[in-house]
Amino acid sequence: MRLFHTSDWHLGQNLHGQDRDFEHACFLSWLLARLAEHTPDVLLIAGDIFDTVNPPVKAQERLYDFIVSAHEQQPKLTIVMIAGNHDSGSRIELPAPLMRRLRTHALGRVLWLDDGQLDAERLLIPLPDAKGKTVAWCLALPFLRPAEVTGAHLGDDYLRGIGQVHERLIEAANAKRKKGQALIAISHAHMAGGSVSEDSERSLIIGNAEALPASLFGHDISYVALGHLHKPQRVNSEERIRYCGSPIPLSFSEIGYQHQILDVTLKGETLVSVEPILIPRAVNLQRIGPLPLADILAQLADLADIDLLADTQRQPWLEVRVTLDEPQPDLRQQIETALQGKSVRLVRIAAEYAGSGSRHGDDDSGLIELDQLTPLELFSRAWQENYGSEADEQTLKDFAVLLQEVQLEGEQP
Repeated sequence: MRLFHTSDWHLGQNLHGQDRDFEHACFLSWLLARLAEHTPDVLLIAGDIFDTVNPPVKAQERLYDFIVSAHEQQPKLTIVMIAGNHDSGSRIELPAPLMRRLRTHALGRVLWLDDGQLDAERLLIPLPDAKGKTVAWCLALPFLRPAEVTGAHLGDDYLRGIGQVHERLIEAANAKRKKGQALIAISHAHMAGGSVSEDSERSLIIGNAEALPASLFGHDISYVALGHLHKPQRVNSEERIRYCGSPIPLSFSEIGYQHQILDVTLKGETLVSVEPILIPRAVNLQRIGPLPLADILAQLADLADIDLLADTQRQPWLEVRVTLDEPQPDLRQQIETALQGKSVRLVRIAAEYAGSGSRHGDDDSGLIELDQLTPLELFSRAWQENYGSEADEQTLKDFAVLLQEVQLEGEQP
C-alpha cells in the first residue's frame, strides 16, 4: 500500500492581510499532478485544512474542487481528512455523506455512545488497495478538544482523557483487523519534543502543557501521520511517527526549510519506506534585517526591478526589520520610497529599538501588533497590567477552557 501524507493546508490563510489563494491553488495543482504520477492508494490530510473555523467561501471551493478533481482523475483513490485545531469539526463533517461517494472520509469530532463507550466504529476507516481488498485500517483522530475527552465518563484530566481515546480506539482497531492488515493512525496533535515554528502554530491549550507522549502510539501502529507542527520532522527519531509539515510557509519563520509531502510505502504490516516529495514554492518569502535603517535602504536599492512581463502574483512577500536608535516618524515612507519599482510586495515593517529588545510593527512606537499575540498572551498581558502580577497556572487553565468553549460556539456553520 502506498500513502501520501499531507497536513496543515490552512486554506484561506492570509499573511499580514495578504491573500494566499494563488499559492494554495498552485500547491493543489501540483498535488494533483503528483497523485497522477505516483498513483498512491490513499491521501491523508492531517488537520488544519482551513485556517479559521469560518473559512472564506473561496477556500471551501478550493477544497471541494480538489476532492472532485482527484476522484475524477483516480476513482480508486481513498482520501481521509481530519479536523485540526484551526478547523470547525462540525463544518469538516457537514458534507461527509456526499464526500463518501467520492471515496473521501471527513472526521471532525470524537463522539461517545450513551453507555459511555467511545464511538470507535466511525473513526475506523478501511483502506483498500488498487484491487479493492482491505489491506489496512485508518484510525482517525481529529484534534481532541477538552469538551470531547472530559466529563462524567472520563473525569476532568484532559491528557488522561486523550490517553483513553487512543487506548479504546487502538483496542477496537485490533479487534477488527485481520492478520496482515496494517494500522495507520492520522492525528492532529502536539507531540512532546516537536519543533515549533515561531509565529505560525497556535498553541493547542496552554504552551506545551498539552504535548502528548509518543507512547500513545504503540508498535502495533505501522505509521502515524501527524498534523499541527509546520516543520517536517520525526517524533523521537522514529521513522514511523512523522510530521510532514505545511505545504507553504505560513509565516516568515518558516522560510528556512523545504516544505514537502511524504510518500509512504507499506508491505502488509511492515513500513517499507518514507520518502519526501519536495513542494516547489510558488511565491518566496523574503526577510531583510534586522539592520540599521541606512543598511536596510541600501539592501532595498539592490533588489530586482519589476519585470513587466513577469506574473505579479509570483512577486516575493517582503518583511523588513529595522534596528533604530530613536523613533523615525517617516519610517514607512522611507521604505516604501526605496521599494518603488522593485519586484517585491511589502507586507510588514518591524522596528527594533537598540537596547530595548522590543519590537513594534511599522512606525507605531510603543505598540505591538495584535495579530502576533495569541489570546492567551493577550489575557496574560491584561492580567499583569490590572493586577501587577502574573496569572497563576490555574487561572490560565480556566481561561483556556473558556476560550475552547467560545471557539466551539463559533464553529457552527
